[in-house]
Amino acid sequence: MNKGKVDVLLGLQWGDEGKGKVVDVLTPKYDVIARFQGGPNAGHTLEFEGQKYVLRSIPSGIFQGGKVNIIGNGVVLAPDLFMQEAKELEKSGHDLRSRLHISKKAHLIMPTHRVLDAAIEASKGKNKVGTTGKGIGPTYTDKVSRNGLRVGDILDGFKEKYEAHKAAHLKQIAALGYTDFDITEVEKTWMEGIEYIFKNFQIVDSEHEINNVLRSGKDILCEGAQGTMLDVDFGSYPFVTSSNTICAGACIGLGIGPNRIGNVYGIMKAYCTRVGAGPFPTELFDETGAKIRDLGHEYGAVTGRERRCGWCDLVQLKYSVMINGVTELIMMKSDVLDTFPVIKACVAYELPDGTQTTELPYELYDAKPIYKEFKGWNVDMTKFTSEDQFPQEFNDYVNFLETYLETPIKIVSIGPDREQTIIRK
Repeated sequence: MNKGKVDVLLGLQWGDEGKGKVVDVLTPKYDVIARFQGGPNAGHTLEFEGQKYVLRSIPSGIFQGGKVNIIGNGVVLAPDLFMQEAKELEKSGHDLRSRLHISKKAHLIMPTHRVLDAAIEASKGKNKVGTTGKGIGPTYTDKVSRNGLRVGDILDGFKEKYEAHKAAHLKQIAALGYTDFDITEVEKTWMEGIEYIFKNFQIVDSEHEINNVLRSGKDILCEGAQGTMLDVDFGSYPFVTSSNTICAGACIGLGIGPNRIGNVYGIMKAYCTRVGAGPFPTELFDETGAKIRDLGHEYGAVTGRERRCGWCDLVQLKYSVMINGVTELIMMKSDVLDTFPVIKACVAYELPDGTQTTELPYELYDAKPIYKEFKGWNVDMTKFTSEDQFPQEFNDYVNFLETYLETPIKIVSIGPDREQTIIRK
């Protein structure tokens, strides 16, 4: 029997690695693109033909005509934000209705989940996690405590189910002493979003659809949101997201057997960034960090928040490669480092007891980076069309990363546009 394959594409750092652009570049090789976790807190930015798009919940394969895109059961969906995103795409001429399918088992982010998010964060005082306030955490909390409202619930007795969940949330919010909210307008738009999904999109048993696609010999690309270091189990806990962002999350978030996974594309930046609170060993607080932020336009696609910037952390990356079983690396934003005289990469940590390690420790706050320095290439690479044009200094940097991470770097991105992508031989 002809069997299709499943490849997985995910971020290896703290998110914002440039996954959207890469999905868009890889999509022509696949029949179906499926998003397996996360919610509208993640923005995937794509630029092509002079246009810029930010996707939050819709898979990044939507721009490649004729491909089926699936929002999987592991995703949490906000109907109002989804409607806004879908209508903006339709305005720009992209027809979604016939080829975007939504899993019945995906959980819904309710307006009261956002209020709960704000109330819980406010109650933490100085121990804030730095959430995006989109209600993601409370939605996943309801899911694991078996109190969730799902997309499939839209199909039967929805109003009663919604009101029961809302009443339970309002009790929780009152118990936290949080009164600074009014969901009247939001709720109205949210209900319009529910109606919009019900009338315009195929609500499917996505696990059956996906496995039928594979049985028919077609190939699927699974797209993750955020990054490995934000994984609820393996990230820098508690400063993490509420879902499994790693490769194993694709099996859970789509209903795929692990034996079906083929290539695992791991996306990294040529440096490193992080948003919100939490440890970040290679963070730069100087002019170099500010320069990386400005040159890389390191501001959140959805939130506009400044990203914290630092040198590439190979200890952290090696851990991510191991956890995900990465088969190919994709290095983004290489051009951002074009003008630096010296480039650094962290190759080990010094721990408080004076010992050194190349394994990611349980507690990252106390890890002091040990750097290897590289001579900068000082060449504008943004117009390059082939790896033969890469300067020797850049090749030295790439070769060192490949050797340290024991994984080939197959794609190098030298700018935000679809065209600024070099496939290495």
